[in-house]
Amino acid sequence: MKEEVAKGQNNNFLNLKFISMSTKKIKDTRPSKDQYYLDLAKSVCSRGTCLKVEIGAVIIRDDQVVATGYVGAPRGTKSSIEHGFCLRKKLGIPSGHRYEMCRSVHAEQNAIINAARAGVSLLGGDMYIYGRIKDENGKVTEQMIDAFPCFICKKMLLNCGLDRVICSLKNGKYKIFKISDFAKEWGEHDIIDDKFQYGTKIVVK
Repeated sequence: MKEEVAKGQNNNFLNLKFISMSTKKIKDTRPSKDQYYLDLAKSVCSRGTCLKVEIGAVIIRDDQVVATGYVGAPRGTKSSIEHGFCLRKKLGIPSGHRYEMCRSVHAEQNAIINAARAGVSLLGGDMYIYGRIKDENGKVTEQMIDAFPCFICKKMLLNCGLDRVICSLKNGKYKIFKISDFAKEWGEHDIIDDKFQYGTKIVVK
């Protein structure tokens, strides 16, 4: 009888303890989903072969990673790392200009291309872009950049059916763009009037 009473008291104590634990508020310290996916893009960018910057892109659809891409030379060709120098820098081309003279394919382009190779639809998805600078010796720094897509990449983003693009900023934060707003702004004004240009801003005199 005493054993049964003791057992009952123990069960009551456990039940009270469980109730106390279950009603206790636990602070959610997890990163937001946008920050989480940007962190994935940061990891992806470390595979890049550009000697000036590291940029990574991740495409998310229905909360799943469907494609990734980083700045790198086309398959089967020699990268700037292998050549040992940046062709654009040697030619004195400023950032944001004359991309046809770059050995690499942009991170955004590679992500879209990789999705196409896998036969994956991008309609309604989001792209996350993270970028940081390399120093004069090609070593990675933690100095972030405003990782806005260039004009060529923006055109591809408009045509591939993505919904949003989320870009890391040099102040450590990020900015969210609706891709439909790119079309609206370019429709009302012109491509050259874009407020968020990558690299050196182009101004028509």
